[in-house]
Amino acid sequence: MSDLDLDDLASELADFAPAEKKGGRSPHEERIIAGFEEIQRFADTHGRAPQHGEDRDIFERLYAVRLDRLRESEECRSVLAPLDTHGLLIGAAPAPAEPMDDDALLAELEDMAGPSDITELRHVRTAADKRAAEEIANRTKCEDFDRFKPIFEQVQRDLENGIRETRPFEMKAEIEQGRFFIVGGQKAYVAEKGETTTTDQGRTDARLRVIFDNGTESNMLMRSLQRALNKDDAGRRITDPVAGPLFAGQQSEGDQASGTIYVLRSKSDHPMVAANRDLVHKIGVTDRDVAHRIAGSHLQPTFLMAGVEIVATYELYNIARTKLENLIHRIFEPARLDIEIMDRFGKPVVPREWFLVPLFVIDEAVEKIRDGTITGYVYDPKTASLTRAVSQERR
Repeated sequence: MSDLDLDDLASELADFAPAEKKGGRSPHEERIIAGFEEIQRFADTHGRAPQHGEDRDIFERLYAVRLDRLRESEECRSVLAPLDTHGLLIGAAPAPAEPMDDDALLAELEDMAGPSDITELRHVRTAADKRAAEEIANRTKCEDFDRFKPIFEQVQRDLENGIRETRPFEMKAEIEQGRFFIVGGQKAYVAEKGETTTTDQGRTDARLRVIFDNGTESNMLMRSLQRALNKDDAGRRITDPVAGPLFAGQQSEGDQASGTIYVLRSKSDHPMVAANRDLVHKIGVTDRDVAHRIAGSHLQPTFLMAGVEIVATYELYNIARTKLENLIHRIFEPARLDIEIMDRFGKPVVPREWFLVPLFVIDEAVEKIRDGTITGYVYDPKTASLTRAVSQERR
């Protein structure tokens, strides 16, 4: 840091209007005291001396530079020593990572209105905030977006069906591989997270590959995404698909029956159904007696215009039936039966609740819903098993 004589220092502190004159002090000394009092007020508020660092507020950085220079001047120390109730003049502040004098700091305040006291300025971004905004803005085309587009579409359906929710972003720990956020009005997916590093200040960070739902991507730092979410009033995190305590295995006192999950097997002679009789199942949720629900199934396209048999039922208590049904259908979406049936009027209908999935896997899914571990699972037709949805997305 370059040395300054007292005249230069006094000139730098000229913006600080002196308080009422204290007996016997020169205007030059009053200006020094006024500048030091600003630093003392900062210490009163924050419980420490101002510090250097590009992640610090610009006013704190300015105070830190001023304090360094007051410490360097013997005359300033002599004038201020009786007023230094915080011991701010003792020792030396740590050198900034990137040396910056007042001129460079104040250049960041260009275009701010008026010559008022610097503490009246508002909305001044730190260099770190600016870099975070640049990383969000500087995106490139995602060449393999076809891998991620179905994931974004599924997340949107989950939001519409209440399987996922949006909540305010709260902490950096929420930024993990496989998580979704809304920043700048777009959905963002953390597709990859590199090795976590620690800065000299003890802060952790990691390089991310973030995919956006408009087909772009950014190779940004985790702290940059964190800052962008914090600065965005509409910034949100998107929750994982959480079932929660959807229903209990046994009814407790005071519980109200809400309905039944039912699993049906079709007696249809459709070639696809006949060839996979033991795998083709209809999974639904009803608040009625299941026997009444399937009455007249041979007249309803939702039952494939054929008789059915009940192969499993699961009682529900205190449950949002629609939410649960949407969750189950999301899990087995990859195995949804693609079949077209003519109704009794000859109109083609595509039933949506039939799946090519073994009964034992349906039982497993119900157990995972019961114990709350179903979050993020999806059915993998290749292995005929439930697998983590995120693991599939990373392939």
